[in-house]
Amino acid sequence: MKLLRLKLNTNFRSLQAGFEVNFLRYDDQAVMKDFMPYCLVGRNGSGKSNILEALAAIFYHIECIYLDYKPEGFEGEGNFNGLHTDGFFPEKCTPDAFELEYLIPLTSDITLKNSKYFGSTLPTTAMVHVKITKVVGMSPNFEWVNRHLYEPGAQNPPGRSTIKALLPQFIIAYSSGENEILSLPFFKMRFIQYDEYEDALRNETGYAQPEGRLTYLDNQHSQAVFLTNYLMQDEKILKPIYDAIGIKAIRQFRIIINQNQSIPKYRFEESNLVEEQSLGDQYNDFYELTEQLKRKDETSKDYKVIDKLISCATSQFFDATTKTLYLDYFIDLDKRDSRGEILKNDLGELIGHSEMKKAFQAHFNEDPFELFRAFQTLLTLNLYDVDRKTKEDLYLSSSLYVNETVPVLASEKRIMRFKDFTIEKEGTSEHILSKSLSDGEHQYLHALGICLLFRNTNSLFLLDEPETHFNPDWRAKFISTLRDCLAQPNKTNVCELLITSHSPFIVSDCHQENVLLFKKNEHTKVATVERPNFNTFGASVNLITIELFNRVDTIGDLANEKVIEFEKRIANGEDLEGLKEEIFTTLGDSVERTILINQLIDKREKN
Repeated sequence: MKLLRLKLNTNFRSLQAGFEVNFLRYDDQAVMKDFMPYCLVGRNGSGKSNILEALAAIFYHIECIYLDYKPEGFEGEGNFNGLHTDGFFPEKCTPDAFELEYLIPLTSDITLKNSKYFGSTLPTTAMVHVKITKVVGMSPNFEWVNRHLYEPGAQNPPGRSTIKALLPQFIIAYSSGENEILSLPFFKMRFIQYDEYEDALRNETGYAQPEGRLTYLDNQHSQAVFLTNYLMQDEKILKPIYDAIGIKAIRQFRIIINQNQSIPKYRFEESNLVEEQSLGDQYNDFYELTEQLKRKDETSKDYKVIDKLISCATSQFFDATTKTLYLDYFIDLDKRDSRGEILKNDLGELIGHSEMKKAFQAHFNEDPFELFRAFQTLLTLNLYDVDRKTKEDLYLSSSLYVNETVPVLASEKRIMRFKDFTIEKEGTSEHILSKSLSDGEHQYLHALGICLLFRNTNSLFLLDEPETHFNPDWRAKFISTLRDCLAQPNKTNVCELLITSHSPFIVSDCHQENVLLFKKNEHTKVATVERPNFNTFGASVNLITIELFNRVDTIGDLANEKVIEFEKRIANGEDLEGLKEEIFTTLGDSVERTILINQLIDKREKN
């Protein structure tokens, strides 16, 4: 998908009613073939992160309207404008009035009433123009603006199934600083997904994957992201990421699955979790929580998630006392030729992949996303210990401290966890645990790994300052590596990525039209957004720092105080030769030091 415009018609965080940001112009669709993220820059408090938060909140609201599954107690009852209970209402959103426009590819899963209009196939460049409008006290209005081009005579709004097909496939968020405002709607969606799984287990309806499309990939998913990419992706795509960190291979890991947690078969009206557990004990009516993720009959060929993980394991052990399954994986190295390339046969087919990679790729249909979804589902089950009342309070909450109300399980109580995750890394003589990587290395692997996993989807990425722990070299490489990750040769790029940043290196790799500069008036506190008035692509870090971040000095304040002191001493006519030597020994190489030396030379010539 490609964003066109967002306008807020009520106040939202630090953005006032009437704030509007324009992204891609409708007439500029040709540039979509070349992936380029939007870089949102500005001083702290200028409102750049609020755009990410607003988009997350809006899509969460739209998602909740059209979800097929909604948990018990989630929706409010009654007339929103009259007598009603607490709960979710389509008429109430934060922000509560907005206009959002975007483009999304017209895909074959959208039912076309007039298929003869296209013949047998859809044009590959067909793009749907979507406009979502909400006014205070009303449900959002969904409009397919250019519907007349594809379904002559069809009316707006489209039907429910068409609207769902015209939303981004996924809204993916990541924040290195754990932005609680950004993560709140995603956090709520996790509990909806858990309840969806639990109710499918109770109703014995089967469960493939979560319906909700909001995905927040925080640090608890980092090992799943790293592992999925290593086992399933083409190494040529991974190479620039791994080369930067020095990753040579993942050598082993363990998956521990707790099968000792059960839920009562029946949920009773007006009862809490403790009462339901008591009734379950009384009648011995329980479902083991992971039951839906494994075969009921070992002779069945219908392998579920846990069955597939068992089939890939080097060894397994089930502790009958604690009902815990231990799966160990020892990863053999790829077989390579004299040039270091993975071996191929005469037909050019890869035959040198490690047996472990082959096993995972065979059982998960050579689809990285399928394996990641399996890990994601198991990790979601770690929410089992949160009682229904807490979840209902969470669904209604707008508190920024809602995460603190949810208990963090001790590792031995979790349904699924990774352990003994060891890697081979350049510069180390022995294998090391992945947890021993630095914060910056974890962040680099995770941020880019997320983008790799969702690269083939029509998705919206919201990355809030993902580079905070990067060294300058990685910051300089981030956008180019990101482009390599998301590039789709011979295919229109349909991912949209927004990134907030304070790094001039990242801005320098973005085109002027993709840089959004946020400012806030010191007196009125009104926020505005504009494009820079110079070409940012390839601009120097110093120029960007001066023009966009209002930082004239290229050195720190303490060092700058010393520069000012030297300027005064030069003006006062101190011993110039002595000053010159002191300047060179005190200050490192910088523009400021060069200016001081020039001042000193000018002073000496005048004397």
